[in-house]
Amino acid sequence: MALTPAAVLMFRFNNPDALLVLLMTGAAYAVLRSIQDARLRWLLFAGALLGFGFLTKQLQVLLVVPGFALAYLLAAPAGVGKRLLHLLAAGAAMAVAAGWWLAAVELIPAADRPYIGGSQNNSILELTLGYNGLGRLNGEETGSVGGGGNWGTPGLFRLFNSEFGGQIAWLLPAVLLLAAGLLWLGRRAPRTDAVRASVIIWGSWVGVTGLTFSFMAGIIHPYYMVALAPGIAGLAGLGGVLLWQRRDRPVAAAVLAAAVVAAGAMAAELLGRTATYLPWLRWVALLGSLAAAGLVLAAAVPGIKGAGTKASGIKGAGIRSPGLKASGIMPRTTAALAVALAGPLAYSLSTASTAHSGSIVSAGPAVSGRGGPGMPPAFGGAPGAAAGGATAANGNGTAAGRGPGASGAGGMGGLGGLLGASTPSAALVTALQTDAGTFTWAAAVVGSNNAAGYQLATQLPVMAVGGFNGTDPAPTLEQFQQYVADGKIHYFISGRMMQGETGSDDAARIAAWVEANFTAQTVDGTTVYLLAR
Repeated sequence: MALTPAAVLMFRFNNPDALLVLLMTGAAYAVLRSIQDARLRWLLFAGALLGFGFLTKQLQVLLVVPGFALAYLLAAPAGVGKRLLHLLAAGAAMAVAAGWWLAAVELIPAADRPYIGGSQNNSILELTLGYNGLGRLNGEETGSVGGGGNWGTPGLFRLFNSEFGGQIAWLLPAVLLLAAGLLWLGRRAPRTDAVRASVIIWGSWVGVTGLTFSFMAGIIHPYYMVALAPGIAGLAGLGGVLLWQRRDRPVAAAVLAAAVVAAGAMAAELLGRTATYLPWLRWVALLGSLAAAGLVLAAAVPGIKGAGTKASGIKGAGIRSPGLKASGIMPRTTAALAVALAGPLAYSLSTASTAHSGSIVSAGPAVSGRGGPGMPPAFGGAPGAAAGGATAANGNGTAAGRGPGASGAGGMGGLGGLLGASTPSAALVTALQTDAGTFTWAAAVVGSNNAAGYQLATQLPVMAVGGFNGTDPAPTLEQFQQYVADGKIHYFISGRMMQGETGSDDAARIAAWVEANFTAQTVDGTTVYLLAR
């Protein structure tokens, strides 16, 4: 997990996905603890963590719930009725942990709370079930910055394409083989077998989340792949150790060798997409995987020096290590691990040594066919271009942060302006700071990321017209006109508007009204309108 490129990126980045992964991983641990002796308190703890995960990134946390429930229902050492009651209690804990905040937001009158960004009628339920819910699956997010075609073509192999492959796919084929091998070798184990329960938890995590990401037609970004990292890591660790312990059985040795080859072949394919990035490494991974697989098979052949270590069986949670003292066994395991992890290690080092900024980021070097870090080709980004802008966006229209590569004007317009923060000149910062104490907002600009750049540069309040995408009715034209009449906004900063998108057109109407009623002036190439003196 530490060498998964998407994880290396997101665990050192200002984004809620890292917290989501932590909470889901903690919940998985709690479920596995509860399965050992059907202890309810661990299951309730898991439910509470999942509820907090909902508050972190809403419905995405539910992707792991079916596997958790199935594992407990199948493997917990208790009667069927008790298992069902425990699961209902855990569901209640999850609902309470998530629901108190939803209830608080809905019960506070709309006029007395902040606008719920991403919704069109100031409703957290609309945001949850619409923009961040079914809209992500069917591509019909009202107020979105683009249709499903802008996020890559949905399909079974989407996670292996140029957008997502280098983020997460390195060990994906290998762990599917490992999971299948564990299930086959443990097919006669008792119902309460902890290994089978673990495979169900981690395997369903990978399966359900991976298939959802593969076929969802709505907004999806490369950094979302971090949600798959714990499942892949769990299967890799579990399968690698236990199949190695059973290497005296032909099936275990064959599956383990196949997994090593699959990891090397996947690394060769992904590394081949970056022609100038360590071109020799793909051949090392491919040829090394074949050699390592041969060493793994050799370790299972009776009579070969270093192979005569009796492996323990897979019995429940008991993992009895056979030891690695025999001659030749440690080099074989080291070779297999080195080959399997060489590619993701290189990508992870590249990621950790590079500064990242912007709303949409991706790990590793620039890949052929990808429109820059996190930017699909449809966005028009150049490969390797900086995404520079605000770190942000858990779907509720909040944003903050600034980085290089952003527009020096009032927004790059279109997707670029809305996804990257502004970098105002010194003259513009001075103008915004002049008499700032007289106004509620030093300026207004369309989009949260654009506003974020000005806020960070001036340390003053800047109104984000239209929320994150510029498509929320917040404020409406009438509200904006009243703010101007009351002398609350100093400047309006111009930028290109979104065209042909769903959602409110209040931002476009506000810009048109300002242009029609106030005189434009230019400050270091940025068009601004003085709204109040």
